[in-house]
Amino acid sequence: MDRAALPGELLAAYDAARLMPLITARDEAFSMADAFGAADVVRGRRIARGERTRGYKIGFTNRNIWPLYGVHEPIWGPVWDTTTQLLDGAAVTTSLAGLTQPRLEPEVVFGFGATPRAGMGEAELAACIEWVAHGFEIVQTHFEGWRFKVADTVADFALHGRLFVGPRVPAARFTDMGRELAALQVELHCDDHLVECGAGSAVLDGPLNALRLWVDAMAAQPQRWPIVAGDVVTTGTLTDAQPLRPGQRWETRLDDARLAGLRLVVEGRSAGPLR
Repeated sequence: MDRAALPGELLAAYDAARLMPLITARDEAFSMADAFGAADVVRGRRIARGERTRGYKIGFTNRNIWPLYGVHEPIWGPVWDTTTQLLDGAAVTTSLAGLTQPRLEPEVVFGFGATPRAGMGEAELAACIEWVAHGFEIVQTHFEGWRFKVADTVADFALHGRLFVGPRVPAARFTDMGRELAALQVELHCDDHLVECGAGSAVLDGPLNALRLWVDAMAAQPQRWPIVAGDVVTTGTLTDAQPLRPGQRWETRLDDARLAGLRLVVEGRSAGPLR
């Protein structure tokens, strides 16, 4: 594999919504460092063509799904103005056009009001947060059958497709943000059928702790991607990622009244309910 050509190959697969050969199958020595290096080149090219970063997504923070995908550590990558939408309400309709093997993830999303620094405890980090929200991330992969190694996923845009952020709750409404979000319970429904239940504690012992670990990991990376006030960061799925099909109606129900459940309708003709 020509590593110098890899960023262009990744962008071409992304833009055309098509599959590409697995990177680590072609280059067994391809490492996490190599993957972040390729992701950094891709990030620069997307900025050069006019896209703007809106923040970040953290993936594979839910330890319950690690054995399902053969990935046993978190990943992360940018989210973009072309892929991120802050919703006015709690419902959204979307098409699957431009996505490859899309799946849906219910997540907890943070908005930074101040720039964090490495080494912060949860209370210090919470003081940097302006708002908390529930969101849907649509993840995707350009590798067939959702089969890959962790380095493949980092290079593959950290599996990010789209991010829908629900109503934002001021951080001041949480008295113990870390504990309260770790205790969060969610039900994920499709076409009026319960698909799966999830919990905030599954996300590296809580979304705020996942955020803290990510801030520290980002500071250790040579790429030095900035974290700034105004950034949106989604912290990983509370359930397994669920395949999306046209015509589906998805809904979440949360046990914390401060965070609105979300509804997502997938445009297109229904293929029948997911059971």
